[in-house]
Amino acid sequence: MKAFNDLLYTYKNGNYLVKIFNDGSKVRFSLEDSFNAVFPESVDLKITNYCDNNCAMCHENSSILGEHASFNHSFLQTLKRGTELAIGGGNPFSHPDLFSFLTKMKNQGVICNITVNQAHFVKHKREIEFYLEKSLIYGLGISVIDESYINEIIEFATKNSGVVIHLIAGIVTEKILSKLSYKNLKILILGYKEFGRGIRYYSLSVKEKIDYLKENVLQISKGFKVLSFDNLAIDQLEIEKQIPKADFDSYYMGDDGQFTMYIDLVKKQFAINSVSEKRFALLDDITEMFKIVKNKQ
Repeated sequence: MKAFNDLLYTYKNGNYLVKIFNDGSKVRFSLEDSFNAVFPESVDLKITNYCDNNCAMCHENSSILGEHASFNHSFLQTLKRGTELAIGGGNPFSHPDLFSFLTKMKNQGVICNITVNQAHFVKHKREIEFYLEKSLIYGLGISVIDESYINEIIEFATKNSGVVIHLIAGIVTEKILSKLSYKNLKILILGYKEFGRGIRYYSLSVKEKIDYLKENVLQISKGFKVLSFDNLAIDQLEIEKQIPKADFDSYYMGDDGQFTMYIDLVKKQFAINSVSEKRFALLDDITEMFKIVKNKQ
């Protein structure tokens, strides 16, 4: 059995070293005052736009008419050992070549994580358990937007240290937060994306839920083993203003495009993040694409 804090990879990226552990934590080391990455530590990778859930706020506009991406792209062979892939969609488990892709990435030394919505988690639970057991994926994000299957999700998350529950600011309610609290869970709060169907869905109710989180986030954090935020949520919830600067500087993992990037394999495009209007056609090398992303920060 793997220890909770087993070291997965150590690698050099530009002027610093990175250590990644199997609990999802990451540590950077440098003898200089800054970290200058030459390739992305993490890539947000969209592999399909097919989804039958039809979430009203979906920023990717995924639907049953969505297409699957091809994995026949040369840049995938240039992904560095230790790079993390945050694989999503659409419903990534609907992709017919997912297993072979995960196997290839594992053999290449790439760390794969997948995000799935709560309904598809239940539908693909056995498949997910297999992928976790075989270390084809190391982390699983379960997106929770309502109370459906919440007890089953809690039970699974408490038994699997690599599971993080994703909650969207502006969507998550006090009732859901209460049901999830004090269960020893790891939570990631995502910012609300006014993009795709998220533009039409935005309302006064969404704003009120964001404001509630902003006003109560420190108290809410006491109910979870880990409470983290993506950069959009950090901005929307004004996290930097709510905690001591030393703490923020210690935990903040960098601006979008500083260590990360987004790739839409379906449309064969890359960008700084998934809501960026400025997108570029895929190139043959991940380092060259990342160089463009960094220059566009």
